[in-house]
Amino acid sequence: MASAAFTKVLFSHKSLVRTGGLPPEDRCSPAPGETVVRLQVADFQLEDGEAVLVTGGIPQLGNWQPDQMCRLTETHTPFWEAELRVPYSCFPFTYKYAIQTAEGLVLEVGEPRLACLPASASVGAPTVMVRHDGYFRRDRHWRGAGVAVPVFSLRSQHSVGVGEFLDLIPLVDLADKSGMRLIQVLPVNDTCVYGTWYDSYPYSTLSVHALHPQYLALRDLLAEEGQELPHDLAAELHKARRELDKPAVDYEATMTFKSAFVKKVYDRYGQGTLTSQAFADWFAENAHWLRPYAAFCFLRDIFQTAEHWRWGALSSGSDEVVDRLTRPGGEFYPRMQLTYYTQFHLHRQLLRASQYAAAKRVVLKGDLPIGVDKRSVDTWRAPQLFRMDKSTGAPPDAFSPTGQNWGFPTYDWAAMSADGFAWWRSRLAHLAQYFTAYRIDHVLGFFRIWEVPGDCVTGLLGYFRPSRPLTKSELEQRGVWDTERLVKPLITEAMLKQAFGERWEVVAATYMLEDGPGKYKLRPAYASECAIAAIPVRPDSPAWLAREVEETRAGLMRLRQNVVLLADPEDPEAFHPRFGLMSTSSYASLPAPWRATLRHMHDDYFYRRQEDVWRTSAMSKLPALQAATDMLVCGEDLGFVPACVPPVMKELGLLGLRIQRMATERDKEFNNPAAYPYLTVASPSCHDVTPLRAWFESDPERAERFYYHQLGGCGPPPPACGPNVVRAVLQQHINCQSMLTIFPIQDLMALSSEYAAQRPSREEVINDPTVAKHYWRFRIHTPLEALLADSDWLATIAEMLVLGERASPLVLMAMSLGGLAIMDGVAGAPGGGVAGPMAGAGGGVPVAGLVGAELGGGVAAMPPPAAYLPHYTAPQEGQGGAGGGAGGGGYVPGGAGAGSGPAAPDANGRAPPPMAPQSPVPVQ
Repeated sequence: MASAAFTKVLFSHKSLVRTGGLPPEDRCSPAPGETVVRLQVADFQLEDGEAVLVTGGIPQLGNWQPDQMCRLTETHTPFWEAELRVPYSCFPFTYKYAIQTAEGLVLEVGEPRLACLPASASVGAPTVMVRHDGYFRRDRHWRGAGVAVPVFSLRSQHSVGVGEFLDLIPLVDLADKSGMRLIQVLPVNDTCVYGTWYDSYPYSTLSVHALHPQYLALRDLLAEEGQELPHDLAAELHKARRELDKPAVDYEATMTFKSAFVKKVYDRYGQGTLTSQAFADWFAENAHWLRPYAAFCFLRDIFQTAEHWRWGALSSGSDEVVDRLTRPGGEFYPRMQLTYYTQFHLHRQLLRASQYAAAKRVVLKGDLPIGVDKRSVDTWRAPQLFRMDKSTGAPPDAFSPTGQNWGFPTYDWAAMSADGFAWWRSRLAHLAQYFTAYRIDHVLGFFRIWEVPGDCVTGLLGYFRPSRPLTKSELEQRGVWDTERLVKPLITEAMLKQAFGERWEVVAATYMLEDGPGKYKLRPAYASECAIAAIPVRPDSPAWLAREVEETRAGLMRLRQNVVLLADPEDPEAFHPRFGLMSTSSYASLPAPWRATLRHMHDDYFYRRQEDVWRTSAMSKLPALQAATDMLVCGEDLGFVPACVPPVMKELGLLGLRIQRMATERDKEFNNPAAYPYLTVASPSCHDVTPLRAWFESDPERAERFYYHQLGGCGPPPPACGPNVVRAVLQQHINCQSMLTIFPIQDLMALSSEYAAQRPSREEVINDPTVAKHYWRFRIHTPLEALLADSDWLATIAEMLVLGERASPLVLMAMSLGGLAIMDGVAGAPGGGVAGPMAGAGGGVPVAGLVGAELGGGVAAMPPPAAYLPHYTAPQEGQGGAGGGAGGGGYVPGGAGAGSGPAAPDANGRAPPPMAPQSPVPVQ
């Protein structure tokens, strides 16, 4: 994290130092009987004016006296160095680093560091010892908070029908004002594949470089040239803004208007932009993807489909085809220029928002989709990088019992690695123009992908790639010899009667062939999921007939999926167990010894057999992605998580995701935020699940269990998820040890009863993964300008973050709340620290709304949680509660890493004085 662009934004207020090393006057030369010890330590959280010092048990380090510490020199932010001459007789010696702040000295936590001469050192010979001491040991790592919201969901007084890139600017102000240091968005790439609302799906990218035209702020098209829209266009824009200002995004109407309006502006003023030096410079840097993208969009519109394999002689996205279509002065060049013009303005607007965020020390976090659409520029230009006859998906889980089929082609990783992952490096470098952190969508896909045959519509008949399949000889050795029986759908007369009732004979005659006495098989025309799903319903069919056809499809689909093994498409001697094969009637009809063997092999395949394969797979890809840019990398590691994933994520320093309702332990219903490790992102919900209010209110029995077990409530649980419940849940996440806690904007707005009353919770859902073609159209119902003006709501967020030590108390001071006694309790200020709402043996529910109480030396005495959560009872010791025990939320002296017991004396018999870690020592 220390070298990431993420960190550079967070601490951009501090001036950088780049001296390249210690100045000559600070260097030492060794003499006989001495060693020059070069100390080096780093800290990226220093404020301007702060410095690093070192103290220790030898005279050169002041003999642990605070007024005789040695000051280090900042050589290359965030690294500090010092050299000192130490006689051999002083070894070994102990030492610690300290930070000089405006209030005093803050000593690092933990046991003293120990310096020893190497056993190979020749006594009396001058030597140089370099101590690379890593990072200054603070009492806790940096933790921050952020807000997650798709760009299309934003609403401002200026946006037209959908959130726009320039709407990120007031969102940055909102985050900064409330103490949040990060904004997370969904993918912003062009998804215009179908020309309908299907394109609202932000993960189905048409191009991994091009930005989506819906995010263009039309009002700003002439601003860079210092002009304003003429009166007629301004009036047209104002009218459209009113008409498209709907509760949710009207994707098709918005895109129709924006496309036509951009062309009108381009026709009048476009040439001025295209002949500018700024455009020429940008075009030169981006032509490698921009020209193919423009050509693809032109052909998509001409052929009325993005299925490039249907474009005849133009199906190959060769350089020759691209050059012919995009040749300056050619027949189609004006169309290309309009595409260039649109993308240029999208780039400028997103870059402007990104630079504004960085200036405000707010991180913009992007999203990297796991796949690309089959009908994309990338598959047209480089089909060799993709397995076009396969689809990406996910295995069945509690949310989707038949798995998921996303329709994206899987990657040919061997082909991608042949050129050093050039496609990925280009994609990530482009993303890094705008973002300093990014989320890898479905990071599990870099360990193994759930590959689904191209003739499937569900994900049930998929298998993992790469994997170690079952072999025919392996099965035979265990007594399972009839693999042909196991890969064929088992269909019997009894099954048909059960599935279709009195219609079974008609269904059998229409869709099946006899396959022995009382047995059937699907006709070749209906032998795949795609063929079954395509069984037509006549437009004029009565409701009963349409329902009957739908029931027939569902019944045939279940029969097609009634298999035990899946034949490997590339090796006739290899097989994959169907996920959950034990639930099939085909399995139930097998002999008991076969069932026992297949159950064991199924569990071994999914839970044990592949671990080394998947670890090797991930380590061959993820480091290359990390090395492509200096962005902070987070991985969405939800779902069916192999055992090898957490160790690899930790080894690579990738942040994982924790959603409270998606338990990572099999025997748990909910996650306990207090148990989250540091390298995680904690969130109460995300775009793929319902927001907190809707989730809590959709299942009263589950809400009751959550209320008792997670929030420590007693008595009847509240019937609705009001601000008090929301506040309790959010404070749990704020208090946890995760590096980042990120809240969907719907959950933050639920802190206000006014905002909650304005909209039913069910209307706040962004995505429903159980719906194959979901309309992504959620928009916040309150303009950003109104949220920015709501000082009470912003103060509520800020004080929760301050109490959980994810924001500085200066945030509240900036709001001019006055009388903030909490300033006296900041870690490092005289009188102690902010005793977190969760401090104490039993944990419990965090408390907010306490800023301003006259509590003397820190927020230590707090009203009971009942102040905002009725019927609360504190969990018993060891129960864990909402954020309990070791999780904490605030600073506790002697906490994380502080060590225990007296420190061992050094070679001179001196032990360090009992300084409280992080407690300031007055500067002499």
